[in-house]
Amino acid sequence: MSKKVYLAGPISGLTYDQGQDWRDYATSLLAARGIEAFSPLRAKGYLRSKGIIEQGYEDTPLSTDHGITTRDRWDVQTADAVLFNLRDAERVSIGTMIEYGWADAYRHPIITIIEPKGNVHDHPMLRDITGFRVPTLLDGIEILDRILNSKNEILGINKEKTNVQGR
Repeated sequence: MSKKVYLAGPISGLTYDQGQDWRDYATSLLAARGIEAFSPLRAKGYLRSKGIIEQGYEDTPLSTDHGITTRDRWDVQTADAVLFNLRDAERVSIGTMIEYGWADAYRHPIITIIEPKGNVHDHPMLRDITGFRVPTLLDGIEILDRILNSKNEILGINKEKTNVQGR
């Protein structure tokens, strides 16, 4: 059974492509490692015609306030880990902060991609619930690979050649 990662990060204030491009790239990198990625923008290509995405859109069930909350909460709840990409955020993403709360409540590993200093999301509580803080998407993918894949070769360990009990 493949592992599932939810790809969280700002959407409001961005175009569909600005919000989805990094998610497409992450999805391909994770798929190569046998990890399934879920984007909050999947099956929402119709948002391309909206220009800058703001709030919900009551004319489409997946994009209503309730539709966004229901599916995103389900995706976080059923994920094995959550990858948050906060790099270069220009404003605080309230929805992303709520997803942090869900991920922490479900005790999922939280990987945060964020600059070392100066990000609008940097906050003591966010730093505390983040399990792995990394500066790049590739670093985040590597962490996910190491915590979700059980292949010992990933860590350079060959179980048959080690004689360590309980480790």
